[in-house]
Parts: sequence; structure tokens; C-alpha cells
Amino acid sequence: MKFINKLLSIVVACLILSGCGTNIVYMKDANKLPDEVLSTANNPSEPYAMPGDLIQIVVSSRNPEAAKPYNKSTYISDISTTSTNNQDLQCYLVDNKGEIEFPVIGTLYIKGLSKAQIKELVLSKLYPNHLSELPSVEVRFKNFKVTLLGEVKSPGTITVTNERINILEAIAEAGDLTIHGEREKVRIVRTTADGVRTIHTINLNDPRLTLSPYYNLQQNDVVYVEPNGSKKRSSWSVPPALSLIMSSVGFVVSLVTLGFTIFK
Repeated sequence: MKFINKLLSIVVACLILSGCGTNIVYMKDANKLPDEVLSTANNPSEPYAMPGDLIQIVVSSRNPEAAKPYNKSTYISDISTTSTNNQDLQCYLVDNKGEIEFPVIGTLYIKGLSKAQIKELVLSKLYPNHLSELPSVEVRFKNFKVTLLGEVKSPGTITVTNERINILEAIAEAGDLTIHGEREKVRIVRTTADGVRTIHTINLNDPRLTLSPYYNLQQNDVVYVEPNGSKKRSSWSVPPALSLIMSSVGFVVSLVTLGFTIFK
């Protein structure tokens, strides 16, 4: 019995030590990188239009009546202005062809275009063909979002109002990684305007994390944090056949132990 107790103590100690090996430090030793290296970090990239995006385009002018026909809300009736933000009515859904239907102008192909490029396209259509003076055009992505799954405390989709977010900010929005999150193997699934999906793995412990082209997330990115080794081991399931054998062995051991106790 003493041998069995010692063996159990050793097993428990090993399990505790294996669970304490998780590295939870982000960008370890990043403060040791020289400033000239950190200065090469990538700036957040501009979002670009892809099918399924909801894009707000507002045309304004010194003469509001002149710009009115080129705003979508002009053609939407029976809507209470007290309960609906007027600018929210200026949103255009990019269809599967990468096109939107713009008032008066007609169909515009904007797939793969940045905000600045969409603005220039609309301006080129309006001035001077339809408006005698150069109008103001504001473009915003209304459904800029990223999704976090796996070993984060609050998995789900995050809507980004300022159209830019990095991996650390996204993780913070999700309540940080759990203690079981594999910080060295965080996967980012990214979809291009042409529908091509790529998967890239980043290491949150890497001091050069901010230099990665995947540090700044893009709209519709999916971030997956897989469980670390201790979580995988704890979730390991015993096959039914092995479970039956173990139960039978345990029953026999119990009978033998009981016999020794009775006839001792």
C-alpha cells in the first residue's frame, strides 16, 4: 500500500508540473529590440472592398440640394428620422460581382478598391458630368469585423468602428487567452477580395511580433487559438473497450485488496 501511495503522489506531482509549463508572456524580451528595428513595423493597411461588405458613401456639397440626388436615403421613404440615423441609410452592399448600385450614376465596380480609390471613382463620375463643382465624398466600411475562436475567454465577432485593429487589441476585446491557449501557434484565416483564403501562424511570444504583416488584422479575419498540450491531455477520452478493461481490472484489484484485509 505504501508503494501505491507513493506512486499516486508521483503521478499527481507530474500532472501539476505539466500544467504549469504554459508560457503566458507576450512578446518576450521585445524591449531589447533596437528602436531602428521596431520602426520598421508595418502600418495598418487600408481595408478594401470585397463581396458582402457594407460600405457607407455620403456625398455632400455647399449646395445640399445639388448633392441630394446622389445620396441613397433620398430614395427611401416611410422611414422615421427620429429612430434611424440618416447616414446609416447611405450603405451599399457589395454583391458577388463586386458591384454596387449608386443613385443616378448606376453600377459601380469597387471590388478590391480601398476607401481612397472608391472616393476617387465616385468623384470622377460626379464631377463634372453631374455636378458643376467638386463635391465631398466620405467612404466608410460599416461591417469591418474580426472573429476570435478557440481558447479565448469570450469568443465571438468584434465590430471595429475605426476600421483598424491589431492582434493584441483583438485578443484584449475577447478577454485575453485562457491559460490553456497555445500562444506560439495562433492561426489567422484571411480572405482576399478574390475569395482566396490563406492561413498564417503567428507566435505571440515572439519579440518581433509587431513586425509581422499579420500583426495588423484586416476585415473578416478569423483568429483561432488552439489548446496547448496540457488542455489536449486533459481532454483525452478513453476508448470504450479500454475503459471496460480498466474497470474490470479495478474491480479485481478491489476484490483482492478486500480479501487480504479480511484474512490478514
